[in-house]
Amino acid sequence: MTNISLKNADKKWMSFAISEAQKAVGRAAENPPVGCVIIATSGHIVGVGHTARTGRPHAETVALAMAGDQAHGGTAYVTLEPCAHHGQTPPCATALIKAGIKRVVISWQDPDKRVNGKGVAMLRNAGIEVVTDIAKDVAFTVMQGFLHRMTHKRPLVTMKTATSLDGGIALGDGRKVWLTAPPMRRYVHLLRSKSDAILTGIGTILADDPEMTCRLPGLEADSPSRFILDSQLRCPPDAKILQNSDDVQTVIFCAETASSEARRALERTGAKIVPIALDAVQKDVSHNSLDLSAVLRFLGDAGINNLLVEAGSNIVTSIITNDFVDFIHWTQSPHLLGSDAIPAISPLKLVALPEQTRYTETHHQQIGRDRLTILAKSC
Repeated sequence: MTNISLKNADKKWMSFAISEAQKAVGRAAENPPVGCVIIATSGHIVGVGHTARTGRPHAETVALAMAGDQAHGGTAYVTLEPCAHHGQTPPCATALIKAGIKRVVISWQDPDKRVNGKGVAMLRNAGIEVVTDIAKDVAFTVMQGFLHRMTHKRPLVTMKTATSLDGGIALGDGRKVWLTAPPMRRYVHLLRSKSDAILTGIGTILADDPEMTCRLPGLEADSPSRFILDSQLRCPPDAKILQNSDDVQTVIFCAETASSEARRALERTGAKIVPIALDAVQKDVSHNSLDLSAVLRFLGDAGINNLLVEAGSNIVTSIITNDFVDFIHWTQSPHLLGSDAIPAISPLKLVALPEQTRYTETHHQQIGRDRLTILAKSC
């Protein structure tokens, strides 16, 4: 096989591995969503795998188990460098060596300092041919959350907002209304299923009493962990979001001065209470705002790769002004709510138009009667 045809074959099989990795997005935290494909000496796929729910077993382990003896002498395509450290399971690099794999093709080197080149070195020291940097651009879209967490020490933050045509999120009197139609709401549930965690605020809990779960048939188990910003622990113990805390993790961030009685009542529902420092800049004017930097660091340390924010205008404004939002999924209905509606974003108090746009549109489409626009943070 010529170098050109081998490179094309590597891209082809890596695309299969990337498709496998996609199945683990939103399900693998605290681990990266990895895909692996084993190609036998005959040129056929004999094993496929992706990171299992909760992160174990790893993709390579699953693929090798499927391949069995047919892995011997074959090629492994892995979207991320195989791990080289002993954790809950032995290193995946060791498993590939023991299986008799002769060639390993990798898309991304693992930025985790426990691995970072060590997996490649183990494979090469065992006499295995290793090829790296294959289809990195495509694999990046799947592993972006993990790579972002490794480099920025916080999750990749996606903000979802649903507004009227004129930018309102609720009627002026605060009454809850469904702005978007069922097809768009199903899209939002799919977005939740691809997120490791969802962040909301006490204002949304008190106004809407949401469950914040994925309720698409067959994907109920993919509901993200729920995190609530509630500095004074005003969340009612009978709130819907707390009724299934045993099945879906629910964490409430509060101020250190929050009521101990309220804390005990909420802990009895199965929720975990985590005290967070107040925002040193805003605490005198923002009714005990929690430090969002500390919240995101906590989530990063907890292994959250992809964080979805579904919250009211105050929290949305805070995360935007702090430059924490990496993507916006803006769902827009054709309704008009008028100038007395509650806006999606609180006043930003700008005195001039910024020279550079903060976000760039990357995708838009019509979903039923509603419009979806996806924006990414400008470089």
